[in-house]
Amino acid sequence: MAQKVKLSTIAESLGLSTATISLALRDSPLVAVDTREKIKEQARLLGYIYNRRAASLRTSRSGIIGVVVHDIMNPFYGEILKAIETELDRSRHTFILSNHYDSVDKQRMFVETLLQLGGDGVIMSPAIGTPAEDVALAENNGMPAIFVARSMEGVDVPIYRGDDSYGISLATNHLIGLGHRSIAMIGGTDQTSTGRDRYQGYVNALRKAGIEVDPGLRIPGPRTKQGGFEAAVNFLSLPQKPTAAVCWNDLVAIGLMNGIARAGLIPGQDISVTGYDDLEEASIATPSLTTVWNGQAEVGRLAARALLDKLAGSHEPDGIHLIKPEMRIRQSTGPIRR
Repeated sequence: MAQKVKLSTIAESLGLSTATISLALRDSPLVAVDTREKIKEQARLLGYIYNRRAASLRTSRSGIIGVVVHDIMNPFYGEILKAIETELDRSRHTFILSNHYDSVDKQRMFVETLLQLGGDGVIMSPAIGTPAEDVALAENNGMPAIFVARSMEGVDVPIYRGDDSYGISLATNHLIGLGHRSIAMIGGTDQTSTGRDRYQGYVNALRKAGIEVDPGLRIPGPRTKQGGFEAAVNFLSLPQKPTAAVCWNDLVAIGLMNGIARAGLIPGQDISVTGYDDLEEASIATPSLTTVWNGQAEVGRLAARALLDKLAGSHEPDGIHLIKPEMRIRQSTGPIRR
């Protein structure tokens, strides 16, 4: 069996100390850039693999961050995770990912496993019904937590997300400005802070415009394209005959537009539809989707940065840090047809 390459092996081959080799492989500024690059190249040639477990014994840090979200198949979370990964890469951290699918038990098992692995911290979009004790489990064992996308009561951690109430009010006001008065809201759930805030933004915009809020125009539940597509039948059969729909997210909106088109109507002309999140697919949908940019990349970047700063000893203020959404007007909305 081939002998394992050690720091001393690299040091001997270059005539340097093991301390210099160690500093260089950790990108320490104490070692000149040219020397660092020379050492890294030699390490690659010799087949050296960084021993994270041994390093964690020396520094009490593993370099491992846990990230747990609802469902990575939702591109909204994919964009957040990409930004988290980019930020963690800069500090040579890696992350372990889990989907909880709104299962508190699955989420708790992940946090417990992460603690057993010596994880440095965890970034969470908490599952519906998460008890404050589960967050305290991480925090009280030296593993700080940061929240993204969702808030919850009874926890004192930094939370990064879009201003959902304001964002949905932008979409609703856009439709009101086009002359629409019978506007449905499709998707979401009151079980999450996101769902509650978005519905409240819709209600606030209607009331401010002097439009009566009709609970019958709300179709809760859908959060996927399939859900939006299936909701089209219910939407088109509503006795109020809504001329527009504010959707929970882009996936629901695109599914709804497909259902509307399947029924022989033209989205953006016969019925206006808005989405939320401004996913990549929104701009290339047919018709292109009017939506609300929700700052997913910024949410991920700020959350990762806050966790790294916390690990370094600086404390980001607890509480909610909101990203201000922006309207993206495209082809799926238009003036009401008289």
